[in-house]
Amino acid sequence: MNPDVNDPRAERIVAPAPSGPPPERAPRVAVVGGGIAGLAAACGLAERGVDTVVFEREEGLGGRLRGWDTTLADGGTATMSRGFHAFFRQYYNLRGLLRRADPDLDSLVPLPDYPLVHRSGARDRFSGLPTTPPWNAFALAATSRSFPVSELAAVNLPAVLQFLDVDVPGVHDRLGHRSARDLLEVTRFPRTARHLAFEVFSRSFFAAPERLSAAEMAVMFHVYFLGSSEGLVFDVPRSPFPQALWNPLEGYLRRAGVGFRTAVRVERVTRGERLRHALTWRDVGRSRREEFDAVVLATDPRGLRALVADSPGLGTAAWRARVAGVASAPPFLVSRYWLDRPVRPHRQAFLATAGYPTLDNVSVLDRYEDQARAWAARTGGSVVELHAYALPGDHDPDLERKSLWEQATAVYPELAPAREVDSRHELRADCALFPPGGYRDRCTVTTPDPTLVVAGDHVRVDLPVALMEGAATTGLSAANALLSRWGTPGHDLWTVPRQGRGAVLRALARSFRQPGQRPEVRSR
Repeated sequence: MNPDVNDPRAERIVAPAPSGPPPERAPRVAVVGGGIAGLAAACGLAERGVDTVVFEREEGLGGRLRGWDTTLADGGTATMSRGFHAFFRQYYNLRGLLRRADPDLDSLVPLPDYPLVHRSGARDRFSGLPTTPPWNAFALAATSRSFPVSELAAVNLPAVLQFLDVDVPGVHDRLGHRSARDLLEVTRFPRTARHLAFEVFSRSFFAAPERLSAAEMAVMFHVYFLGSSEGLVFDVPRSPFPQALWNPLEGYLRRAGVGFRTAVRVERVTRGERLRHALTWRDVGRSRREEFDAVVLATDPRGLRALVADSPGLGTAAWRARVAGVASAPPFLVSRYWLDRPVRPHRQAFLATAGYPTLDNVSVLDRYEDQARAWAARTGGSVVELHAYALPGDHDPDLERKSLWEQATAVYPELAPAREVDSRHELRADCALFPPGGYRDRCTVTTPDPTLVVAGDHVRVDLPVALMEGAATTGLSAANALLSRWGTPGHDLWTVPRQGRGAVLRALARSFRQPGQRPEVRSR
């Protein structure tokens, strides 16, 4: 039994049976990308005796969760990253990957609560709720001021019930043509509830609700709330990402025989002379070439599009067109400030916000991260991080940084008089976008070439997984696809239940759907 699985209804996905003969020698595989997906694939392969090499364009591992050292204005050293990430208890495959190097997950600490605050002053929180669906949802509606009884009578029950009848990929057939914004409007939830209980989480996909598939939002609520009894409690690393996660995992993988090529750029993948594929990669201005039996493409969407475009011999025309259509989410900004004074003692480590122009959350790192805590203890200050998940394409970076700070001072007024000791700002646009109608055209793990597989949180696996767990799941799935072909047992996966938990509630939801009719267009 997976030690991270506390939900008795969680499902075990048995690894595919070997479909080919065992190889005469250990296959050699290149994994392009050293983020979660690439590290999961490398782990899955190396543990089965495959000669595996990871290629990463940055100096450190972790992908979008990597970290790097920076020297502050006061002479201290800090590890900068691209911002806060929540490690939910439902991330079974990711947590299993981390347990390879940290069996007890001592590197993670729980955050028992995190408030959600609207600009109007409305607040919600998820502490103290039952963990079992649907009682968690009923308790939230009963106790939250965002769900006033006077407005609940107007709720569109047939539309709301669709959140209780989630199955993958079926939910994408039913709801995927709509945007999350459309679904929120048709549910007729109280407006504050839409902001606090829905839009806050939809923007965690790095897109405004109008650009996110309604099916993705329904799956998200299934994963985190309505389909899992793991609850909404999550953990965070007690140290910066490299120290807590990637350095130990790299050590484990090296001991398993994985090789690493960091700070290199893979330029193209071509046909090999001795083995199936040849990778051309650049290191310190020099071009090198290595051959492999198989390749795992575990890059972000932009990197995948570029590498396939520069490798005209990969795949079929139809598959290449699908890769070219992989969408990237809008830019996001992370601003971290080292301040000369502390925030108020009652401030939570993480606060989600709604109703502000661009501010999505505020994190106080010295509440949970040891490095930030040590800096705050030494200086009497605090380390605060601000996130803007989905910026307009025409934003001005300098104005946005200033605006984000001003929005934060409206949330935490004690920030206004604080003096900035130093700051760092990360503006990126390399996350995946899950737009309405995009599910069917999404890349899958397998490709027309059985020796070429794809992994990443943008890859479709027909399981209720998302974000970091999606990356880990596709990485292991990519390893499994290759291992099966080589007659080698793969790795079992775990997932939250693949459909809504209650048969009665699912039947009720379906009773409102007529043949050929979209469920959300039917009113009460």
